[in-house]
Amino acid sequence: MIMARMTMIEAIRDAHAVAMERDSDVVVLGEDVGYFGGVFRCTAGLQKRFGVERCFDTPISELGIVGTAIGMAAYGLKPIAEIQFADYMYPGYDQIVSEAARLRYRSAGEFTCPMVIRMPTGGGIFGAQTHSQSPEALFTHVAGLKTVVPSNPREAKGLLLAAIADPDPVIFLEPKRLYNGPFDGHFDRPSVPWSKHEAGDVEPGYYEVPLGKAAVVREGSAATLITYGTMVHVALAAVAESGTDVEVIDLRTLLPLDLETITASVRKTGRCIVLHEATLTSGYGAEVTALVQRECFYSLEAPVLRVAGWDTPYPHAQEWDYFPGPERVRRAIDKVMEAE
Repeated sequence: MIMARMTMIEAIRDAHAVAMERDSDVVVLGEDVGYFGGVFRCTAGLQKRFGVERCFDTPISELGIVGTAIGMAAYGLKPIAEIQFADYMYPGYDQIVSEAARLRYRSAGEFTCPMVIRMPTGGGIFGAQTHSQSPEALFTHVAGLKTVVPSNPREAKGLLLAAIADPDPVIFLEPKRLYNGPFDGHFDRPSVPWSKHEAGDVEPGYYEVPLGKAAVVREGSAATLITYGTMVHVALAAVAESGTDVEVIDLRTLLPLDLETITASVRKTGRCIVLHEATLTSGYGAEVTALVQRECFYSLEAPVLRVAGWDTPYPHAQEWDYFPGPERVRRAIDKVMEAE
């Protein structure tokens, strides 16, 4: 198979086009997604190719965007709604939680809600407090939603196609730090991710990366490091520099969670670190930690450690200190290995 070289932006755009070509019920809506092609250009060219009825701009109203998409989904369409930044989703959060997530349940299965809500998430672009949040835990707490966070172009396309095909609502969080290509994991050098636009190998046409299945991106025997999204690259950089044989798991889907892959790894290594960009307190890592503690208690040789963002509003000038970079991860690896 001849692979295409794509950035994550290009892979997400290609997933839209493939899905829209394959199924006329797939529609795209959001602020500036049409003529402008989205603030990050993830929908560029779709309106010209598929028309204004299938790719259209909305008013600046997240509540309206999500509510419209729910109505379209209930009547048989498959909307892909873009929220321009994850930070902007709060006005539409009630629609997501009270309507989209509960439609199947409250209608006793008479209606489903096959919609995807795409949101750029996380930091790395000097967006400060209102353009850099990582709110994934707010969605994984809600029964009826699936939550997905890709870490590379190939999986971004396959996971998005799987999300579009899913009969229930999927929250699709896109790490903007990775939009224009992978990087070496060092947040203390802000020029790195934008100095070049690297791409990854992506299969042409239609394929799915299954929801609810994690990936072991690095095998190891000394400890298990569980993470997702941007932090996958930070984890790999930290492990490479640490000299410790750490197994790295990319969750890919936060809900449903692939507990089988996690427990198999932790039972093998006996030590575990959970890494994410969002704030530590009540972050998604707390849920993973609790599950590991419950399922792998008699295999653990040390307490489960968490590495995360600080419990502060997202900073601007100190962005590179806020990020859990390789140095903080290396310290966690040393600490978990020292424990008796």
